[in-house]
Amino acid sequence: MATYKKRGAKKSLSKKIGSDEINESKTAEVFDSLDITANKTEDWVVKYQNIILILIGTIAVCALSYLGYQNMVYRPKAKEAISELNQAQYYFDLAINNYNESDSLFKKSLNGGDGKFGFLDIIKKYKGTPAAKLARYSAGMAYLNLKEYKNAIIYLDEFSSDDVLLSSLSKGAIGDAFSQINQPEEAYQYYLEAAKINNNLYSTPKYLFKAAMIGVELDKITKSLSYLMRIKKEFPESEEANYVDVQIAKLKTLLQ
Repeated sequence: MATYKKRGAKKSLSKKIGSDEINESKTAEVFDSLDITANKTEDWVVKYQNIILILIGTIAVCALSYLGYQNMVYRPKAKEAISELNQAQYYFDLAINNYNESDSLFKKSLNGGDGKFGFLDIIKKYKGTPAAKLARYSAGMAYLNLKEYKNAIIYLDEFSSDDVLLSSLSKGAIGDAFSQINQPEEAYQYYLEAAKINNNLYSTPKYLFKAAMIGVELDKITKSLSYLMRIKKEFPESEEANYVDVQIAKLKTLLQ
């Protein structure tokens, strides 16, 4: 047993020495490889340093240009657009509250007056600003009030906003315009879209009721009844809730 252990010990020592030599050799190879790689990297950087500097410079210029555009161009432009929008919106508000002169005031809100831009000018000149987006909505509503329904549809359909109430009102107004030009199927679809955008006491029952009424014309009696029942159940405090009982009774009679 003792001899077996002794022999084993020598054999093990021999393997260890060989293993150390191999490890040292591999380590040397690794460092040599790293040196070669480092040298190649340095050579590559030296060779292409002009291109690298140009790329870095381009990125820096783009970043500075963007910041400069924001500070020197976009923000002043956006501020100027709001000033112009306020005047156009003033004409629009006057038109809403002044029935006798509403048409001329709506036209002023669209085309401008007293040296100020109207909604249409703001949309063109200040494209991309928040004021231009709001001008698009107001232009659509002005056309709707002027009974120029096709123009109303064009401008309102191009309007988009993160404001859920404005989005809902714009879709509902498109529905009104389609209803006026005798396209009830399109009106029905837009009323439903307007009702779905945001659940609230104002726009949801308003457009559900309109969808129900026009749905009757389209022979969608069952669906119309379900919209009215939803108003009664979910929005009992809404203005539309005051009218649903009579309409529900009528539709139930039609379904008999």
